[in-house]
Amino acid sequence: MSFDSIPILDLSLARDPATKPQFLLDLRHALLEVGFLYIKNTGIPQPLIDEVIDLGKRFFTLPDEEKLKIEMKNAPSFLGYSKLGMEITRFKTDWREQIDLSTPHPIPGPDDPLYRNLLAPNQWPAEQALPRFRQVYEDYMARMGDMSMEFTSLCAQAIGLPADAFAQFFDDSQQHKLKIVKYPDLEELGVEGEAQGVGPHKDSMLTSYLLQASHHRGLQVQNAEGQWIDCPPLDGTLVVAIGQGMEALTQGVCQSTTHRVQSPARGTGARYSIPFFQGVSYDATFESMDVPEPVKQLRADILKKRGGQRLDDIEFTFIKGMWSRLGEATLMNRIKSHPDVGERWYPDLLKKIHAQQADEAARVLAADTASTTSSLPPQPQSVSAR
Repeated sequence: MSFDSIPILDLSLARDPATKPQFLLDLRHALLEVGFLYIKNTGIPQPLIDEVIDLGKRFFTLPDEEKLKIEMKNAPSFLGYSKLGMEITRFKTDWREQIDLSTPHPIPGPDDPLYRNLLAPNQWPAEQALPRFRQVYEDYMARMGDMSMEFTSLCAQAIGLPADAFAQFFDDSQQHKLKIVKYPDLEELGVEGEAQGVGPHKDSMLTSYLLQASHHRGLQVQNAEGQWIDCPPLDGTLVVAIGQGMEALTQGVCQSTTHRVQSPARGTGARYSIPFFQGVSYDATFESMDVPEPVKQLRADILKKRGGQRLDDIEFTFIKGMWSRLGEATLMNRIKSHPDVGERWYPDLLKKIHAQQADEAARVLAADTASTTSSLPPQPQSVSAR
């Protein structure tokens, strides 16, 4: 059997030596069998969280001309504001409006690798248009960065690795990222039926932390049987998604799980969310950690219990041999997701991506045709993800 609910863990229990062992056992279960969990008592002050939510919602009430002053395509960093419908996941439009921010970094030098364009200053809304926005979000990102490092250390310990097992994948220029997202409801979109807030995907790095900033359902997680499990908002929690990076670096022990967001129902108003993405050094290679055999056996036992069941049709970011550095893979994924930025700043790479996608589509069509004529079940499609 696969999971049918998302576990809730109390992070304060990990900070008490008396309760930490049980916390690590519960975390191990979440890492190996679900890949998603809620955490509460994170240590982030509630007044700060309240202000983050309030200012995040107020950002979308700014006049369009103010938001467009900091439009993402103004810079090659993929930081800034994106209008509704400007991002793509699995070849389909995501119906969301958003701003991308990151921990602060200087403009890269002319001799730096191209992927270091991702490390750059933020585009902030004008202080007079939205007072305290920059101050509050810089504070929140700094605190979330510290908390994410603590949590990653706990993940290592939960599967029997040293507390600093992931340290080699971090550096002084490490970039954490954050989005503030508005998902309009179906009435505002003018859509009947269903719409894709963001399509099925897996997060790329080690861990992500979602602050669900309104009481709308919509986030869903896919279990190994292909069922979509609701992950509703719970006050006082963050939703943690294990990323492809952690799955790759632990040689598959930790599970990265496919998830999506459905647009809010007609008349329910917009859904707001604020995901934070823990960064990894862009100079890191794709070599896995030295994972002991007993640790790898943990995952093998899970798969054996499920009869080898593993639903996985999402393109994997961490492909050894395709890219020499994580930054290269990350840059290409950003161009896929935001082709308008790619067209302006990376036209040659965008052409390469379009050619690869055309080849992939042709292979899928050929495989489907062959399977149909031979009366065999259709082959699983390999699709692009954000």
